[in-house]
Order: sequence, then C-alpha cells, then structure tokens
Amino acid sequence: MNGRVKIMGLLLVTTLSLAAQEGGLPQEKQEAVKSVLKKYIDLGIPGLSLAVYNEQMGLWSHAEGLANLENQTPLTTEHLHYLQSVSKTYMAVVILQLYEKGKLKLQDPIVQYLDYPWLKSIKGVDKITIKMLLNHTSGLPEYSTNPILVSRIIQDPLTVLSVSEMLSYIHGKSMDFEPGSKYTYCNTNFGLLSLIADKITGDHMVYMEKELFQKLNLKSTHILSKDNIDSNLHLVDAYWDVLLEGIPTNISKLQRANVSSMKGDDGMVASTEDAVLFLKGLISGKLLTPKTLEIMQEWVLSEEGERKYGLGLTYYDLETTYGIGHSGGGIGAGCVLVYLPELESIVFIATNFNTMMESPIRKKAENLQMDILMALFM
Repeated sequence: MNGRVKIMGLLLVTTLSLAAQEGGLPQEKQEAVKSVLKKYIDLGIPGLSLAVYNEQMGLWSHAEGLANLENQTPLTTEHLHYLQSVSKTYMAVVILQLYEKGKLKLQDPIVQYLDYPWLKSIKGVDKITIKMLLNHTSGLPEYSTNPILVSRIIQDPLTVLSVSEMLSYIHGKSMDFEPGSKYTYCNTNFGLLSLIADKITGDHMVYMEKELFQKLNLKSTHILSKDNIDSNLHLVDAYWDVLLEGIPTNISKLQRANVSSMKGDDGMVASTEDAVLFLKGLISGKLLTPKTLEIMQEWVLSEEGERKYGLGLTYYDLETTYGIGHSGGGIGAGCVLVYLPELESIVFIATNFNTMMESPIRKKAENLQMDILMALFM
C-alpha cells in the first residue's frame, strides 16, 4: 500500500512538471518515448505511432518505423490507423445520444428494433436489452469466431460483407449464458447496436459523421465501407507474421476488406491525434451530458469482483493508477485509447502489426504499452 502511494506520488509530481512546461511534451519525455518506440521497431514491429494530450501541455504526437515495408514508406503522424474495437466506444456514444434524445430506452428489448430471423432463432433473445449489448452481459454467442465465417473470409478475402451477413453466422446457436447474469466480451453485441442505430437514424454512419466527427472537427476519422474501400485515405499498410517466423507479411487488402465488413464493433480508421481528440471531447462533455457519462461508467464486475466494462468503456487497473478507454486488436493492427484521470492525460498508441494472434514479434512486444506509459509519466 505504501509503495503504491509512493509511486502514485511520483506519477502525480511528474504530471505537474509536465503541466508546468507550456508548449508541448518536455524534451526529455519526448526522447524517452522515441527511445521506447525505436526499441520495439528494432524488435520487428513495422510501425508505431502515439499521441498524448494533457490540458496544460497540449497535444503531442510521434511516429516511428514504416507505414509500408516493401516501399520503405516512413510512418508519419498524418497516417491513419485501424481503430479496431476502439470503435465500440464511438458506437456506444451514438446509442447514448439517441437515449438522451428519447429515441430509445436502455432497458428496451432489442427485438423491439431488430426483426432478423437469424437473431430470433436464438432461444431467449427476447430477454436481451440494449444496455446488455452495451456492457456485454447479453449472453449472445460470438459471430466472428464461427469457423464457417472464418473460412469464408479466408477463401474470399476481398469481399466486403454487410453487417447482417456477418452477424447471421450466430443463426441457430445457443445463448452462452442467461441474459444479464454475467459479463463476457462479445463483438456480436456492438454489431447489433449498429443495426439498432440504423433502424432509428436511417444510417448510423451518416449520423456519426454529423454528431461526432463534425461536432469535434475530426477530419481524419472515417468509417470504412464498400463505398470507400479503394479510396486513398492515407491508411497504413497492415502486417501479420503469418508463418510465425518473425517476418511481417503484408495483408493490407484482407485487413481493409475485413474491417470494412464490420460496423459497431469495428470498422473505423483515424489519425492518432483524432483518436485522442475524440476521447477528450467525450470526457469534457461535448458529446454526452454529465449524467450519461456517469451511466457510461457503471462498471460490470468480473466474478472476482474487479471492474471490467461500462457502456462501451473498459476499466484498466494499472496498479499505480487506473485508466478508462478501450483497446482494439486485429489481424493486421492494434491500438489502445485511454484516459488517465489521476494524471489528467489521454494517450493513444497504434501499430500496423497483428495484435490478435501469438507470434515471435508479438511476444517480444508484451510490455510495449506499459513501457510507453512509464516513459511518459515516470
């Protein structure tokens, strides 16, 4: 306990010293972060990018490595990264805005909005509420790990599927548990939330563009779809150590088509600075009322009594402090977006390398996130 207090004191003192230096991250901190990023680039990760915000010091971003290995294209802070499951926080904000506008209630049964045969084929689905989707207590089965869907994606990797096509692979499955009885993270929940938002708004992507991106002036944030899959969005190439030999393989076309097929649980790209500005806008009350932000942080507990998940937000116990945000992992990308209340800071870290499956490179990078936080705040 005393050790925690001592370390926390050091972290807070460091934050105050950051705040005291106007005009950006102190030079010694910049060099420490750059050193960490270069270390992991040398271990085989193609590219790493970071943005950090503190109210007193402002916004600072940096990138190391390559956006494309084959052409040796340097990664810059202007490149866009796959948000992967960080997209869930954006989706939750849309649903909670509709809640604030009286367009839905969090306790509404989802079948009030969704009439898909593949959904109604699951016994007990009528007990699921919108809130259960938001905090992963629905008990629905995971669509993305269905081997038939996985096989289809591998054998036809460039086809962009609709959200309902993707989710239909839960057809005829059983509930994993009684709705509301426990917490299990499940992508199906947020895919369904996108369909509910479509039902209410006509097109949740158009709504999100207006009510989130334009409101916060996020000009480097986009939702991928069949319509823009070939657009030049200054997006990083995506890599995966497919043969598990420590050699990244370019899988950009597969990655982009796969992400373009998903909505609600995934499907978005953004610059590191835009990601930070989104979370800044959220926590500062530009998107939701203070009361709704409180509801968003009603944490579901694990079986061990630990805080796990709110409504589109993950709780991170970082031992010396805590964070609120979301992480995202994909076959060719990975990231984490986190607000550190006690440090009054927001950090976004992104890579264009697979963070889902084990590989020699991924194993070497296990301490990456913590090393970056230590470089920033110690």
